[in-house]
Amino acid sequence: MSVIRSNLKAVMENHDPKLSIRKLAKDIDYHFDSVRRMYKDEMVQYPRDLLLKLCLYFKVQPGQLIIMEENVESDWPIDESIEHQEDGNDKESGTSGNL
Repeated sequence: MSVIRSNLKAVMENHDPKLSIRKLAKDIDYHFDSVRRMYKDEMVQYPRDLLLKLCLYFKVQPGQLIIMEENVESDWPIDESIEHQEDGNDKESGTSGNL
């Protein structure tokens, strides 16, 4: 199974091996716990504002902070039998029911 993982630890070590999570959080003015969870790959969702601040700080693209690994066992169960349904709020304009 393929999984999405945070690559923040490697980006930090490549940028400055002595950079701490606490200093990074302070430098980008972001919650320490959120930065720590991304560093330890414990996030389920990645906040866009955090990704933007990290990209600007390290001068990298989002794809360098978040990577996809194939053939990896994941701690997060994914039910692949669930069909994705479109949200009813995504109707095109001009259809009945729009304001």
